[in-house]
Amino acid sequence: MNTITIPKKIAQKGDLVLIPLKEYEELRGLKRVREFAPSAAQKKALVRAEKNLKRRKTLSYNELVSKLGFTS
Repeated sequence: MNTITIPKKIAQKGDLVLIPLKEYEELRGLKRVREFAPSAAQKKALVRAEKNLKRRKTLSYNELVSKLGFTS
């Protein structure tokens, strides 16, 4: 096991985390992913969908396929 010395300047700045370089590069890549920000209409639709789910007003798979107009 290797021993490392962490300078006090670095340690005093806040929390310090040591991870392997490969894992760090993967985490940096995730930062570049754009986060989804729903519009007001999408938020309203989600609230309505959650209410319908609580009331058990849902469609079966076959009903959904039929309403969307897909043919088997």
